Amino acid sequence: MRHHLSPPSPGLQKSITSAVLRVAQTFARSLHTTRNTMALYPPSPAPPVAGSSKNEKLISPVVAPSPDTPLSSPAGQAAIAARAAAHTAKVAAGVPTTGDSSGTSTPGRAGQFLQHEHRGGLRQRDLDAASPIAQFHAWFAEAKALGGIAHPETCTLSTARFPSGRVSARMVYLKELDHQGFVLYSNFGTSRKADDLASNPWASLTFWWEAQERQVRVEGRANRLSAAESQVYFDTRVRGSRIGAWASRQSATLVPKGEADPEDDGRAQLEEWVAEAEQRFGKGDAENEDNEDNDPPIPVPEFWGGLRIVPERVEFWQGRQNRLHDRFVYDRQVGSEADGTEAWTIKRLSP
Repeated sequence: MRHHLSPPSPGLQKSITSAVLRVAQTFARSLHTTRNTMALYPPSPAPPVAGSSKNEKLISPVVAPSPDTPLSSPAGQAAIAARAAAHTAKVAAGVPTTGDSSGTSTPGRAGQFLQHEHRGGLRQRDLDAASPIAQFHAWFAEAKALGGIAHPETCTLSTARFPSGRVSARMVYLKELDHQGFVLYSNFGTSRKADDLASNPWASLTFWWEAQERQVRVEGRANRLSAAESQVYFDTRVRGSRIGAWASRQSATLVPKGEADPEDDGRAQLEEWVAEAEQRFGKGDAENEDNEDNDPPIPVPEFWGGLRIVPERVEFWQGRQNRLHDRFVYDRQVGSEADGTEAWTIKRLSP
């Protein structure tokens, strides 16, 4: 259904035009400043790909940046600020943020065409011929160095339950990448993903880096990490997060107190579980969340830990104009792991 909106009044149009012009002028000044400061903030070079050792980490761990981490690129900051200001001006004026000149809202049309080619597209000679993990590492390093991508380690984990075939998906953080696969951490005792993987060990990860118009899809079998391996990462988490891992029965229904507390919607039960975990392990130092107050160390819960997706198929997608995108897929050759070697075929796919 198309919703026709009345065009803004001439006075409102004038206000919008003035706001956009101010944003453009500010952006131009920012770019001028950026050109003079890029020598101080050169793009970070891609880290070298690790050696051939199966146990050597390429990125270990990929720690999610805090929300207040500044973007590394001044140009990225200026571009995002300009887009945000223009969007705010339109919203404040009641103008559709996606649409045509008649005021007809057409959100599906906004992303129909790419305005710029990125790096001239993608060719097979640009890819790592030996390993999709090495190729992913290169793309991830570029996404991480680009200021406009705040959390490049964010991805969608998709699982399916047998025999129903029902699919579920959720956003997660990639935490480690090694020569065996892609590692994330989660609750595997009560979560839906745990139930799915118990019946069907196949899973998929999808990464989307909008600023580069790039997508990576990973398909493979999910293997649990050992408790010792999980403990190494668990110890890097702040104490509050480790308490939370013990307290939360992920995906379990929280029961409201009912008449005992009409305002409670179930949150009180979660807070009670947190209090129980704090009583068991201690709250830690209030400022540093460490063990200096002699609280007992917190072991990794048996129902929580790492999950490694060992890839069998990895697709790299580079956006191009007119929907004529570049797609290349790596498929693991059958039996290539049996003799300790790893072999992949690379094919270009039609968009």
